[in-house]
Order: sequence, then C-alpha cells, then structure tokens
Amino acid sequence: MNVKRALVSVSNKGDIIEFIKGLERLNIEIISTGGTANFLKKSNIKIKEVSELTNFPEMLNGRVKTLHPIIYAGILAIRENKKHMDTINKHKIKPIDIVICNLYPFEETIKKQNITWQEVIENIDIGGPTLIRAAAKNYKDVIVVTNTKQYDPILKSLKLNGNLNIKEREKLAIEAFTHTSIYDSIISNYFREKLDNERFPNEKVIALKKLISMRYGENPHQKGILYKSIPEILEPCISNSVKLQGKDLSYNNILDSDCAIECIKEFDDPTCVIIKHATPCGIASHHNLLNAWYDAYATDTYSPFGGIVSFNREVNGIIAKELSKIFLEVIIAPAYSKDALKIFSEKKNLRLIMLKDLDKKIIRKGFVIKSIVGGFLSQERDIKIINKNDWKIVTKKIPNKNELKSMEFAVKCVKHIKSNSVVFVKDTKTVAIGGGQTARVDAAWIATHKGKTNINNSIMASDAFFPFRDGIDVAAEAGVKAIIQPGGSIRDDEVINAANEHDISMVFSGQRYFRH
Repeated sequence: MNVKRALVSVSNKGDIIEFIKGLERLNIEIISTGGTANFLKKSNIKIKEVSELTNFPEMLNGRVKTLHPIIYAGILAIRENKKHMDTINKHKIKPIDIVICNLYPFEETIKKQNITWQEVIENIDIGGPTLIRAAAKNYKDVIVVTNTKQYDPILKSLKLNGNLNIKEREKLAIEAFTHTSIYDSIISNYFREKLDNERFPNEKVIALKKLISMRYGENPHQKGILYKSIPEILEPCISNSVKLQGKDLSYNNILDSDCAIECIKEFDDPTCVIIKHATPCGIASHHNLLNAWYDAYATDTYSPFGGIVSFNREVNGIIAKELSKIFLEVIIAPAYSKDALKIFSEKKNLRLIMLKDLDKKIIRKGFVIKSIVGGFLSQERDIKIINKNDWKIVTKKIPNKNELKSMEFAVKCVKHIKSNSVVFVKDTKTVAIGGGQTARVDAAWIATHKGKTNINNSIMASDAFFPFRDGIDVAAEAGVKAIIQPGGSIRDDEVINAANEHDISMVFSGQRYFRH
C-alpha cells in the first residue's frame, strides 16, 4: 500500500516546513486547513485546502474546519474492507494516508497572566483531537503524527521502505491516544479547579510526563522513572529544579530532595535542613546561614554522611568550603556564589541543585498522591499555618516568650519527620531528633540517647499525643524544660500530671502532624 495523501493541521509549526517538503519529494499530496495552509504556501509548498475537498468553507471563526464526512471517511475507511472502499469510491472520496496534527496550546494559554475566560475557551481544540483519534483508530492504514520528534524517523522510513511497518504504526497510535488523553486531562483539571468546589471528585485524571530515567529505583533490581505533573507546577520543587553539576539524581536522591525542599519551605529566616533517608537529621535557622549549617550539623554529626542538604539563601564560598569537608550526595539552594561553584567543582560526583525562589515567600497549595497496589491515596498537602491562638497551656508552669518561639520552630520541624516522632530544640535549632518508631517513647528515648547532654533545658515537640506518661518521664530525665504536643489522648490527665511532677511546662497545640 503506497502512501499517497497527507492531511496536515498543526498549531505548533516548528519543523513542519522541512517535514512537508520531505513528503512532497516523495510525491505525497498535501491537504491542509486554513492557517496551516497559508503558512506552508509561504514556503512554496503546493497545498490543497480542506475546503476544496469538502466544497464547504471553514466557519464560526475556524471552529469548524475538518469536521466533514469527506475527511473522516477518507481517514477511517479500512483499506482491506471492500464495502468501505466501494462506499468512498462511490462518493468520490480519496483515502487519507497520513494525518499530521498537534493541538491548540491550551496548556500554554492557561499559564499566561491576565488570561480571559474566552481565550481559554477558544484554545480548546475540537477538530484536532477528532482527527488524531480517527487516524489512531485506523492506524493499520493511516500514519498518525502528533509530535515534531516523530518527523525525521517517519521520513526516514518512508524514504527507505515507502511505508511504515506495523510496529511503527502501533507506536504512533499509542502516542496519539496518549497525546489526546493528556490534552483532555489538562482541560478537565483546569475546569475542575476554576468551576467546581469538589476537591475529591468521583473521577480524577492525572497527566504526567517522563522527566528523568534513572539507573534503578530504591534498589538496583528495580527500575525507576521520574514523571512531572502536567501542567508543570510553578511552585519550587525538585521536578523544576536545575542540576548544575554532578552525577544524575537517583530515585532515592529525588525522594530525599523532595523532603529537603518541602521542609525548608516552612522557614522564612536563613535556614539549613539536612535530610537522610527521607527524614530530617538536623534543622536550624539563624540570621547567618553559615551558623545555620553549623547548628543543623551539630544535631547529629554522623547521620549527614551521604545526606542531602538544603538552604533557603545563596550558598557562598565559606559555606561551600565547610560543606566540602564531609561526603554529601546533594546540595540544594536558590543560588551559589562563583567561589562556591569553584569549590564544589572539585567534587565531580556531588549533585548541585539550583532551585530559584526558595529564598522567597512561597504560596503552597494542592494535593499529594501516593500509590498503593491497585490504586492511589490522595489528600490535601499538610500546609496548615501554625496558629498559636489555638494553643492551650495545660500545666501549672507557664512557658515564657522565648520558649513559645522555640515551640513554634519545633512544630515546623516535627511535621517533616517520619512518625512516630519527637524533636528537641533550643532557640531555633534542633539538638536531637527521634523518628520513625512504632512507639512514641522509643522515639523519645532514641533522641535523648543521641542528644545526650544537649537535651538539657531544651524544648520537646511531638507529632501526636502521648498515649502514656512514659515519654514525658524520658524527656524529664534528659532535662527537658517545656513540651508541645497536640493533646487529645484519653490519658491526657496522666500526661499533664507527669509534666507537673517534673515541673515542665506543656502546651497542647490541637494539631497532629503524622507523616507516613
């Protein structure tokens, strides 16, 4: 079966001239719609317009162009079906062997500032998806082209073989159906956001695009891929970061980096966050970023080895020199000085990530989705602002102003540590962290064991209530002077009494921070 006729209707006209000229050189007739036809004619490409075939003009400001039986019969006719071919021959309809189509720029349109609703509506393509789906449905007879990256391979196959084999056609059809489904999902989700207050609808479509292929996943025997959301999220995140140097990010690097970025967003002051195995092992804020690093690192001097470090200010040469003293996998910051880049360049494998706007106030919104076998879990992101007006002092001893400030810092920290978790802080730096335990008392014991004398006169925060007084007793023995926790246990009175016995002030925040 020879390829004789192509229909082209593209919004993205990049590289289309050379592709169509290549088809012309193969004696393939070119049919096109108004805007694309005018564009091709400027390059002296011989075009037959769709309206010439249909004897029907484009109408409704271009809303109706290709929607006509002559076009769709030419695409959908099964060449091996005698009745189909007799029918189109009877109506003098010629088969269309190639459909080249990409869609109105809906995604690009909704990213624009001050876009009107009418502009949004007019960038919903109707004829394009219909053309693509029709061609993909009849892929055995029709070559469907939806991506500029497909142009060269298709021309190569046509030149060498005069046609495409079935495997090539199948791949193009799969890409075509994916193309239209992603396009529709973007429209659906945009309309849902703008017109519907239903946060968790009965049906939800998620559009993703492959961003990075990794050597392996969590373990060498697993494959790993990073997909990014479509449309691309504008908030600073690992999927829109820039790698300045180093090896490719691994699956675990990306998970840890996401934790580091989400944690650093909690803080306005210059801050350093150190992550190991998807949980913080040191967090500190200080008016001087170097001191923030020193304080975060001092929390746990051996866990940062092979870890991830994030900053919310530019990293200078002095900080870079200090960071270079230990082995780190990834460093994340909004910017780096020239001196810092020069120092880091000596560590060829170190992944250096630049993520703009981490030093600015970030508006966070949206949902998180986690996969389980057979489905997905979805919930709102844990971005509720801490409201100290909701706090309740429940002990005889009342925390002072500085202790309340430290509690606020501690709560921001504990929400990013794997449950069950506790943190111990002094001023705005962690001095010990315990997390990921099946019992809260074990988390407290691990933290006090690692923190040792640093725990004395510190503030403790817990991600959830204490079910028994044992966690309070462990903290008191280590020298804790104040505690903040959500409260809400049936044994709250027992826990409060324990705090009173140890002369510890305690605040109930009323807000739990589980992180699984």
